Amino acid sequence: MNAINYDRIKQEAYYANMQLPKLGLVLFTFGNVSVADQEHNVFAIKPSGVPYEELTIEKMVVVDFDGKTVDGNLRPSSDTLTHAVLYKHWGHIESIVHTHSTYATAWAQAQRAIPIFGTTHADHLTMDIPCAPPMEDNMIEGDYEYQTGFQIMNHFTELGINYKEVEMVLVANHAPFTWGKTASKAVYNAAVLEELARMALLTEQINDQAPKLKDSLIKKHYERKHGAGSYYGQ
Repeated sequence: MNAINYDRIKQEAYYANMQLPKLGLVLFTFGNVSVADQEHNVFAIKPSGVPYEELTIEKMVVVDFDGKTVDGNLRPSSDTLTHAVLYKHWGHIESIVHTHSTYATAWAQAQRAIPIFGTTHADHLTMDIPCAPPMEDNMIEGDYEYQTGFQIMNHFTELGINYKEVEMVLVANHAPFTWGKTASKAVYNAAVLEELARMALLTEQINDQAPKLKDSLIKKHYERKHGAGSYYGQ
């Protein structure tokens, strides 16, 4: 793979990472974005422990789908192997975002999927935002970050969820991950997830017996934005 292709994914990953503090999704270095070149089985990711105000395109690290560094002098994010597993097995993904955004992480720490209470949620998903269960001790004590990727994939398999349709997940006691066909979509999904998590928390605080959105409204709102006859826009 030539340098110009490395430059493309490094630039996209840099600009996507810089959106996280602007959107209020990260504190200090609590997050990362990667951008993949699926054709060549590599991705660019934020280096570990580098503050966002010190981040540059040149500091982005390129690794292969086994997590081996192929370009860059810094250590890649500690979450690199989670990204690598997802890219390797879910070939539709071009970008992954991981944050510890406050509200989404709170639901993850509570080990709860985020209920579909309203039409804002239904504009993006037809179901609760899934929360993968806590990892077994043998996975935690093994190659933890690598196994986190499998924890996510296994949960989707158990629920029969298509990762192309549901582009976000919580990992219990950990935090959210989102993805998409582009870096901008993956970041958008991270911001949407955080807002849906905040709305759901407020809903339960106002009415702890609040019902989930009824099926007809879920169908209407999702299909008017994503269906064959979609027309919604604001």
